[in-house]
Amino acid sequence: MQDKFRKKYRVPAATERLRKQIAVEAARRLLDSAPADDPAAADWIAERPEADLYAAKRKAAAVLGHRIRPGDLPSDGEVREEAARLWRSRARDEADPEDAVGDADGAAEEDQEEEAPDPADPPEGYVPPALSERLDRFTVYRMRLAPLESIKQDARSHPEGDALYHSLQVFELAREARPYDEEFLLAALLHDVGKAIDPRDARNAASQALRGAVTERTLRLIVHLDDDRVARSSEVDEQDGEDLRLLRELDLRGRLPGAAVVSIEEALAYIRGLEDESYLDPT
Repeated sequence: MQDKFRKKYRVPAATERLRKQIAVEAARRLLDSAPADDPAAADWIAERPEADLYAAKRKAAAVLGHRIRPGDLPSDGEVREEAARLWRSRARDEADPEDAVGDADGAAEEDQEEEAPDPADPPEGYVPPALSERLDRFTVYRMRLAPLESIKQDARSHPEGDALYHSLQVFELAREARPYDEEFLLAALLHDVGKAIDPRDARNAASQALRGAVTERTLRLIVHLDDDRVARSSEVDEQDGEDLRLLRELDLRGRLPGAAVVSIEEALAYIRGLEDESYLDPT
């Protein structure tokens, strides 16, 4: 059982290389969200409020598969600098691809660490592959669940405490209701993972983070969990509607302070015991 009073483990400080990678990924995401008809997207990013920059940095760290302390994230200035460089690189790519390649090589040499050889920084504009494309799916689940322990929730609606404790309670209830339904169990366990990525759009963030590692049915349950209209719509498959109503009920019941829950590893071990990966898309 999980000990709610154990000492929190310390998250290691971010290295300069990791800060650089997060800044590059955050800049790419901001630049991609700039108005398509804006000839000076870098200026548009320079005017973004701190909240937008912070959200981009958190998403970048999550997409790259890292959990670091907020104080170790790159500064807003670093992100804006990377955005300006990425914008210039894209502009040169359109005007003269050969010059852009030469400039990128020079930037790579400038950023190279002087210590022991290390893998090069990702090139500007690099889009990392989804975690599900390069990791075992249970590793993806573990990485998405772990940050929830630091997500504190409104005590009025979630008196039980952090989002991980809540998720494990919902999993326990789901295991009682549907002990052999792996897709439903995964929806119960993973339904809140988006809160550690984008609290303002947690369901869609979870869908993006888990796509390829869970089935479409599990994704539907997570995305539509808060939508009462979908659960009661006559256009929804009868089984999906029943599943959504049950998951919503368990989500509301899984908010008890002091309830006994298993650990992440114990929950995943149970699901692994039901494992039948024939339904997973190999791509």
